[in-house]
Amino acid sequence: MSHHYLQFDRVGYRYPGGREALHGVSLRITHGEKVALVGANGTGKSTLLLLAAGLLLPTEGEVSVGGIGLTPRTLPIVRQTVGLVFQNPDHQLFMPTVEEDVAFGPANMGLTPEEIEARVTAALESVGALHLRKESPCRLSGGQKRSAAIATVLAMEPSVLVLDEPTSDLDPRARRQTLELLKRFSHTMLVATHDMEMARELCSRMIVLRDGAIAADGATETLFRDTDLLDACGLEPPCRMR
Repeated sequence: MSHHYLQFDRVGYRYPGGREALHGVSLRITHGEKVALVGANGTGKSTLLLLAAGLLLPTEGEVSVGGIGLTPRTLPIVRQTVGLVFQNPDHQLFMPTVEEDVAFGPANMGLTPEEIEARVTAALESVGALHLRKESPCRLSGGQKRSAAIATVLAMEPSVLVLDEPTSDLDPRARRQTLELLKRFSHTMLVATHDMEMARELCSRMIVLRDGAIAADGATETLFRDTDLLDACGLEPPCRMR
């Protein structure tokens, strides 16, 4: 069985204070799919990503990755299988050098020094940041930080990659570089974004959230042409489709 798929079955999540963030969410993302997750602020996108990565446990329904249900017992397996790139790269870069940040995950997997070195080199090469390995993360540009943060996740060799607003706060050049980087990945990928141009260019499928539930799930181009749906969900189509 492939580990490269992600499944939600009637998933709900309620925060400890009582706020319901998601309800009745069912979806399946299969091997190699690149899927955009869109919706207005507060619709549950980030919560869904945290559930996918095993940083939250559902209060209703089941999340599974490659057939492994998400439970307290399976958390270590799921967290190795799903790699999460946070919206703010500073949340993933905390070591003195980029190299040490990228090595942190593999080191905690109990790999040998040789295996760790190989993973660090491969991850940094894949994001075009090998020349930054000895740099301090605090001295990097926004785009460089984003690349380094993605490398920290890739070094864990996840089967599923989930990203929260990967192009936010980037200048046009850094945005383009990040988009080209994501296009090259063969991972199963779920991307929460407000960047409609990126969603259209990167993802052939799009899931629209509204009030914590799935309002639509289908081909990106088709959903972008549904003006009634977009308007009801507080979304705008990409500029080139207006």
